[in-house]
Amino acid sequence: GSEVLTVVALDGDRGKPNSIHYCIVNGSEGSFEISNTTGAISVIKSPNQLKKEVYELKVQASEVSQEGDISVYAFAMVTIRVVDLNNHPPTFYGENGPQNRFELTMYEHPPEGEILRGLKITVNDSDQGANAKFNLRLVGPGGIFRVVPQTVLNEAQVTIIVENSAAIDYEKFKVLTFKLLAIEVNTPEKFSSTADVVIRLLDTNDNVPKFSSDYYIARIPENSPGGSNVVAVTATDPDSGLWGEVKYSIYGTGADLFLIHPTTGIIYTQPWAVLDAEVNSKYNFYVKAEDTDGKYSLAEVFITVLDVNDHSPEFNENIQEKTMIIGSPVKIEAIDQDAEEPNNIVDYSIMQADPANVFDIDQSTGEIKLKSYIRSLDIIHNITKNKDCIWSVVVQAKDRGSPSFSTTAVLKIDITEETLHKGPMAAFLMQTKDNPMKALGVLAGVMGIMVLITIMISTAMFWRNKRSNKIMPVRRIIKKRQTPQSRAVRMEWLKFKRPSNAAEKFVVEDDAKSLHNENSNNNIQVAPVLPTAPSPPPPPALAPRGDAPGWRVPTVSGSLTPKFINKQLKKRGHGSAHNALVSELKMKFEKRNAAIGEPHI
Repeated sequence: GSEVLTVVALDGDRGKPNSIHYCIVNGSEGSFEISNTTGAISVIKSPNQLKKEVYELKVQASEVSQEGDISVYAFAMVTIRVVDLNNHPPTFYGENGPQNRFELTMYEHPPEGEILRGLKITVNDSDQGANAKFNLRLVGPGGIFRVVPQTVLNEAQVTIIVENSAAIDYEKFKVLTFKLLAIEVNTPEKFSSTADVVIRLLDTNDNVPKFSSDYYIARIPENSPGGSNVVAVTATDPDSGLWGEVKYSIYGTGADLFLIHPTTGIIYTQPWAVLDAEVNSKYNFYVKAEDTDGKYSLAEVFITVLDVNDHSPEFNENIQEKTMIIGSPVKIEAIDQDAEEPNNIVDYSIMQADPANVFDIDQSTGEIKLKSYIRSLDIIHNITKNKDCIWSVVVQAKDRGSPSFSTTAVLKIDITEETLHKGPMAAFLMQTKDNPMKALGVLAGVMGIMVLITIMISTAMFWRNKRSNKIMPVRRIIKKRQTPQSRAVRMEWLKFKRPSNAAEKFVVEDDAKSLHNENSNNNIQVAPVLPTAPSPPPPPALAPRGDAPGWRVPTVSGSLTPKFINKQLKKRGHGSAHNALVSELKMKFEKRNAAIGEPHI
């Protein structure tokens, strides 16, 4: 019923013109009508029922006579644009229509990038054009989820994607709540709407049991009865249900004497365990906390066994004998087997002495010495009529523990004066009379020093003699061998062959100067005398044959000269032995020739 516009047609006649009637020829599609007298066009449907944005109306204006006849007419085109008004905010829809709350249940720590498919969300704006453009965003804990798309025109399916898996933690948030906001972009009204998104998380075994401390330190007195509590360890697992239950156990080399309660974590000693600080005062082992799925963590336990004063000082012997030289102390010692101070610190005191006021004792070391005024045996003889000077002293050794323990020993002291033996060695022997091990140790040290000095002296003499007895290497000079003189021989065909090797022309001769003793230490090398060659066996007698003329093989008598001549040997007398051998061979050849009647060559 709203008027849209009015069309006007003018008639050029004056006076009493005919009336003009208006009508819509086509294009209205039942949505518009026109007044036939005024030309006013109005909408006859609800604006929501207008299906088109533009309507083209053809309007006719007709001149009607008084008789009602249409004489002339004219046409005009009217364009009507339907403009959207921003009167609809964005609206969220679920599977069953408009909805402003969406819920989902899921496990914690889903993979990053996963879509929450359990949420079926649609958003729509019924306006048109720019009025239907809006943005989407999530309001709540940031950085966990993101929404797609972020800008919508008219309508879209809303998708929520995991962005930070670690933040979706059941132990931190059992329920995550967000608001999904849709707000228009380019409209002055900025219509908006929201929907609640509730995500309920389910727990998984994603946590390891964790101890309250990485290590535990405990102390327990020694001699504590078996089953005594030592320390309690605590581990927690934030997971729910069975995944959050923790069981304890211990292991390690130092855990043999201890047990742990599997659920409470209390560590206690074995029923049969006996803790002794003197045997072992430190124990170290590991404790393990494990959940039902096998995930575990470790912590280290240090246990110190506290020493208790349960030992009294003990002397080596309850009755001891020692010799005291006037001016030198004697020592008595007691040992306390307790492990720690002050339980093992021993104080010494003289409980009884006969006569009294003669001896003093050092409280810490147990050294006993005479009073300062006693400097000779004469003073001692004035004190007592006992000429052997053997006195008894009762010494007490007491520890500093609480309660304190003590023990006593009787020390018989033979007092002598150093008069017959003078010198440091005699004094040392007298002082070590009661301690032979000390004397043996000192004697072994002195002998070791003497052996070391002897070795050093011997080594020095060896190196000195080695340097003085050094002989220079013999120098050898290679000279060209002289050509031997040819000997006259009756048979021209018998000739010596010339050496085929050029090296045979040279001989190696010893330099006579090399035999000179350069160090002048009378070390002369004497060449050994060569043995005399044995006489050859006599040649067999050959009977001359009478039926054939005799023939003779000419021979040469002489000596073979070696290629290498040692001049040193000649100088030492080896030439005479060589000549004797040659002469003997020559005589043998002459005798053989005489036997067969051959003249001498």
